[in-house]
Amino acid sequence: MASVVEYKGLKVGYYCGYCDSEEGKASCGMWAHSMTVQDYQDLIDRGWRRSGKYVYKPVMNQTCCPQYTIRCRPLQFQPSKSHKKVLKKMLKFLAKGEISKGNCEDEPMEPTMEDAVASDFALINKLDIQCDLKTLSDDLKESLKSEEKKKGKSSEREESNELIQSQDMEEKLDSGEPSQSVKVHTAPQPGKGADLSKPPCRKAKEIRKERKRLKLMQQNPGGELEGFQVRCQPPSLFPPKAKSNQPKSLEDLIFESLPESASHKFEVRLVPVSFEDPEFKSSFSQSFSLYVKYQMAIHQDPPDECGKTEFTRFLCSSPLEAENPPYGPDCGYGSFHQQYWLDGKIIAVGVIDVLPYCVSSVYLYYDPDYSFLSLGVYSALREIAFTRQLHEKTPQLSYYYMGFYIHSCPKMKYKGQYRPSDLLCPETYVWVPIEQCLPSLENSKYCRFNQDPEAVDEDRSKEPDRLQVFYKKAIMPYGVYKKQQRDPSEEAAVLQYASLVGQTCSERMLLFRN
Repeated sequence: MASVVEYKGLKVGYYCGYCDSEEGKASCGMWAHSMTVQDYQDLIDRGWRRSGKYVYKPVMNQTCCPQYTIRCRPLQFQPSKSHKKVLKKMLKFLAKGEISKGNCEDEPMEPTMEDAVASDFALINKLDIQCDLKTLSDDLKESLKSEEKKKGKSSEREESNELIQSQDMEEKLDSGEPSQSVKVHTAPQPGKGADLSKPPCRKAKEIRKERKRLKLMQQNPGGELEGFQVRCQPPSLFPPKAKSNQPKSLEDLIFESLPESASHKFEVRLVPVSFEDPEFKSSFSQSFSLYVKYQMAIHQDPPDECGKTEFTRFLCSSPLEAENPPYGPDCGYGSFHQQYWLDGKIIAVGVIDVLPYCVSSVYLYYDPDYSFLSLGVYSALREIAFTRQLHEKTPQLSYYYMGFYIHSCPKMKYKGQYRPSDLLCPETYVWVPIEQCLPSLENSKYCRFNQDPEAVDEDRSKEPDRLQVFYKKAIMPYGVYKKQQRDPSEEAAVLQYASLVGQTCSERMLLFRN
């Protein structure tokens, strides 16, 4: 089914939860009645983000706290010293019931309810959804000629364009990254906050081993060498269990086996966000109670602001259509709750979207009684490891999106600690390594990160007449639709929408007009 969206336009001068400005915020939004995972992937790569079914994009050069889309590169990710502390703390707690005194010194504050959820409550509650979804989808089915989706994995890129659109994917994913960012330094020294832009420091012992390896390789070119990994082979994503003198991988630290006599039983379950799913349904009331406890304790929400309606609207209703193509991840694409179960009860839930190129983090809520486990950091590390796991089967799924990075808000800067990571240029929509963006952000809240002054948004709206409109039960190009319209404000709204979603999405998504 095609994405169906209802554009709500520009909202300016309303409350910002980041800086407490009464009227500093500016964003554009649309209500997504339904959305394909590919359309949402393309939208978040243009700075959009969802809260429930409301999809919004900050007006970056107007809003008081510019929100830059941030993504981490899990394939090159190395846990920092403080990340390792959090993982070890969890293992100690599970194995022996030990509770560490004091938090890690650079523990981030937990994010407040993400942008639209907190301060757009009133705004979204007021949204007049102008058509009933059931009749809308029935009308849509009538008007869409049912095309049998092509099944089966295909080696030709053109044939698999159900998910991968005609643009060169490599170019899309890597645009704006310098060549050195693909060099994977798999093992910085333990305990050092590795600067990933520099080669890791190396001990004399390692250098001697390297010389020995090269000598052996010259004696035995192309041969398998015992105890040495031949460089020309791509390193396995999950390296063999680390030797004592090598830093442990993220997976080693997370999945270290617990003793038989472990104090606690712990498991992470991935549950699709759907009231048709038996696991989702059976855990709903426990999950909801946890959300209320979290919102009231951590964000001081009054009880009437964290009711079942709000919980369902923001964290259990998603516009994303679940998809299960054969070449996709085993869990399929769509929206999920990653539930953290301790001794038979849920202590945290990470709300995530699994998309064609990434795992996108939506929100996290947890039991405040377990704050000592640093569950915000722990869940982010689990989500990075989960992305790496999905990548094994679905190679193009290789990024972890952390929502928005807000440099001007100290409590939201913690997202920059998961390196290597990139920020999205708000003008040309290319990804730029965060290290290159920080100096500019120190000088100005709003920055164009792309250093090429000639560069433009490659997917800008060039032919608005080709935009697809859904009007009176029929699908038509905007060029046909506008001939029937008399309202001059109509064109301004449609052109604004086209410029924000880009040419590709404007031709694929259906813009509902009443």
